[in-house]
Amino acid sequence: MGYMEQYRYWCEDEYFDDATKAELSKIKDDDDEIKERFYKDLEFGTGGLRGIIGAGTNRMNIYTVRRATQGLANYIIKQNAKDKGVAIAYDSRFMSPQFADEAALCLNANGIKAYVFETLRPTPELSFAVRTLSCTAGIVVTASHNPPEYNGYKVYWEDGAQITSPRDTDIIAEVAAVTDYNDVKTMSKEEAIAAHLYNVIGSDIDDKYMAELKKQIIHPEIIKEMADSIKIVYTPFHGTGNIPVRRILQELGFKHVYVVPEQELPDPKFTTLEYPNPEDPKAFKLALKLAKEKDADVVLATDPDADRLGIYAKDTETGEYVPFTGNMSGMLIAEYILREKKKMGTLPDNAALVKTIVTTNLADALTDAYNVKLIEVLTGFKYIGEQIKLFEQNHNYVYVFGLEESYGCLAGTHARDKDAVVAVMCLCEVAAWCKYNGITVWDQMKKIYRQYGFYMEGIHTVTLKGIDGAEQIKAIMDRLRANPPKEFDGLKVLKFRDYQKDTITDLATGNVTPSGLPKSNVLYFEMENDSWCCARPSGTEPKIKFYMGIKGRDLDDAGKKLESLKNAVVKEMEG
Repeated sequence: MGYMEQYRYWCEDEYFDDATKAELSKIKDDDDEIKERFYKDLEFGTGGLRGIIGAGTNRMNIYTVRRATQGLANYIIKQNAKDKGVAIAYDSRFMSPQFADEAALCLNANGIKAYVFETLRPTPELSFAVRTLSCTAGIVVTASHNPPEYNGYKVYWEDGAQITSPRDTDIIAEVAAVTDYNDVKTMSKEEAIAAHLYNVIGSDIDDKYMAELKKQIIHPEIIKEMADSIKIVYTPFHGTGNIPVRRILQELGFKHVYVVPEQELPDPKFTTLEYPNPEDPKAFKLALKLAKEKDADVVLATDPDADRLGIYAKDTETGEYVPFTGNMSGMLIAEYILREKKKMGTLPDNAALVKTIVTTNLADALTDAYNVKLIEVLTGFKYIGEQIKLFEQNHNYVYVFGLEESYGCLAGTHARDKDAVVAVMCLCEVAAWCKYNGITVWDQMKKIYRQYGFYMEGIHTVTLKGIDGAEQIKAIMDRLRANPPKEFDGLKVLKFRDYQKDTITDLATGNVTPSGLPKSNVLYFEMENDSWCCARPSGTEPKIKFYMGIKGRDLDDAGKKLESLKNAVVKEMEG
């Protein structure tokens, strides 16, 4: 069925409600808009759905959510796993509660119990709930840090991690097989509750989640001693972090936590933000204003679904607040955990740290120093969560920490996804330890650099929307794959990794070995002098991302080298 036929079907079939038809009637003379909304189905990718809210097959709406859920339900039934149920959480975005209910009622109509949080909750708590309730699967309705017009739908399996191969492709196939919206089942909420299929969850899970977070504290005595002297500014960016972050810090005893009032409450418009992303310096404007008023030690921000943490820390020499990348904040926490556990004799002999392929090589130097196993996985925290499951199954390593460059990390195994609530808690413990030892968090970061090397990383993102954008992204990757560059900024490429082909090519010898990781449309260039760069189309947004990293003699040298490499990478990769 062509896009115009699909459009007419949605406008005319009695399955679709009047509001949907009214929205579509407004674009009846706009062929480009009709095509954009109907030229394809919103793709159920390896992480689920993410797209612009609106009517159409290529949009997030109750019908595309139901269709995805019917595919998931069909898969669960074929796995003979329908009796264990599915946990569902949602964030503060437009339509999130409605999408959560539509998913639950579709599952219920297929005879599968749903456990739906009473109000918005962080994504990592959904991961925790799946395992705590012994569910078959989990769904979280969120578009993370995307602009307000977006929403999304992520699927987790019984281990609490997002679905990975081969389960992801099997579920994708089941969703794709649902071609007639009239085949999608649903039922009324009243009937589902009466049949004990729709169940509400809340404070009991919250309490258990908080208890698990506290187990990650290494020095409660230091927190207790410094709790009245350290000042923390926090913003939840209008999202799900507000209540759990404030609760955990209060229960640990921190007495001076100042929440940015303008960004405290849920707001699906993200009115105070251009972009609700802790990677964006502009998003910290209000938090930094409050920090200067309160003379805060650290400034913390969680993204709307509270799985990623951004921080600024005060530089006492200049009085200014220094931004930390996700690599920096993750390594600050990792170094503290390894150092203090080693000192206390609680670091396991078979300890492992897991990072993604585009995460800082500072992790390599740190794990070498502590004789900790370092494991690299593809970009996406679900692959880190998968490693936790494999460690438990194989009894070979004990997970101590995992991180990715995009501001996500996880201490502990209570969740199997990145967790900004536990990251806030750990970062505040590090800040208390620093204060106890008469230094700042920024002082400690500089000390880590001096000890392990001045590693610095960057990213350049190109947004290419729509049909033409997708074709441009494909063309860039095809060109780089067919003719991989031999050098960037005078740095010779030593090895070329093509994860789509599962190959690592040694450019000096021509020797080809397998990457050992799942196939993914990612190209990675290992270069001399501890430098590297990588090209990767986003799986959730119309973007292609170019990552790069270097090692310098000091921070100034590293910054100059990174800027030079970034310019060379962008010039080469964008053609």
